[in-house]
Amino acid sequence: MTQKVWDLCEKNFQDIVNVRRQIHMYPEIEFDLPQTAKTIFNELKNLPLEIRTNVAKHGIVADLKVDGAKHCVALRADMDALPMQETSDVPYKSKIDGKAHMCGHDVHSAILVGAARILCEMREHLQTNVRFIFQPCEEKYPGGAQQMIAEGAIEDVDEIYGLHVWPLVEVGSIAITPGVFMGQPDSFSIEICGTGSHAAMPHYSIDPVMIACQYVTMLQSIVSRNINPFDCAVLSVTQISAGTATNVIPQSATIKGTVRTLDKKVQQTIRTQIEKILRGITESHGATYKFSYEEGYPLTYNSEQCVEKALQASQSIIDKDKIVYPYTAFLGGEDFSYYAQKIPGCFVALGSANTDKKIGLKMCHHPQFDIDEECIKYGMALHANLALNFKG
Repeated sequence: MTQKVWDLCEKNFQDIVNVRRQIHMYPEIEFDLPQTAKTIFNELKNLPLEIRTNVAKHGIVADLKVDGAKHCVALRADMDALPMQETSDVPYKSKIDGKAHMCGHDVHSAILVGAARILCEMREHLQTNVRFIFQPCEEKYPGGAQQMIAEGAIEDVDEIYGLHVWPLVEVGSIAITPGVFMGQPDSFSIEICGTGSHAAMPHYSIDPVMIACQYVTMLQSIVSRNINPFDCAVLSVTQISAGTATNVIPQSATIKGTVRTLDKKVQQTIRTQIEKILRGITESHGATYKFSYEEGYPLTYNSEQCVEKALQASQSIIDKDKIVYPYTAFLGGEDFSYYAQKIPGCFVALGSANTDKKIGLKMCHHPQFDIDEECIKYGMALHANLALNFKG
């Protein structure tokens, strides 16, 4: 049966590459994915599937029903791109300014289309129903998963699996993490409020720019001096803005950033310290502040039973030395976490880099991110084997 899966992966490979490239060239963001959804629907409509469209606006839920099956396994892909410019020169480069598939969701969607083809052709070997979930808006909090769930995407589903192309792992390898795989991605926004003045007379001001600069430097001590070195945490300031002219000290300065953690206690410590330091530095300078902190997606947790099945499915398609286990947790966030809070699930990293060919070595969200398209075969095979091996 494994050989049959591989034969079908080879048979469908070029078609699925073309699907990936079509989605890649015409990226769409958040929930507004009409062209992407149309492309995927057109690939699914002639398969023996029960298809529901317009789930969470442009999401798709497709069911492969198996006679006598009492269980259902779900396979999920995200569809949305990022609001950024692609700077690569590949022939399938984004044709839409300011939008680009720099996180591989085009690949995830194409892989799931390929898996649907394979499983429909091999449905006589299935012992479970299979649900294919194509989800919008993973990239922007609060994401699309919760709305998909609210509209029945995982109703009557026993377990759910997903994958992400991963440039830190070589193509032909699969990385699996037991327990917590991805972190909680929080964000914060701060406005330091001072007193404006002519830049030539700073003594009449309470300079929010100077305070902001001091504060950003002080933030770097939170992780290094408050968090156990054996705990994972990142605090990054990603935006600073103030002023409109070179001869004006502005009234306020804005600071924005992100906090990434794998543990709730660590997260609470960082959140408390951010405001504690902010309060101290603004009071010492006679300024005031506004502080907001938004919690992001919860931790992405891989259940023990699903990890074991993912390992078995991986072992059926690649050598054991190509399985990276246990793989280190990652501080990025994923709204796959909402599915895994409701039912057992497992989210894995699919190797997509080829060091020898120098393909796919840029990290996700880089303007030249790409993959070795050979990873598509392994993704299709993994999805197919997860379903074919599933017995409830």
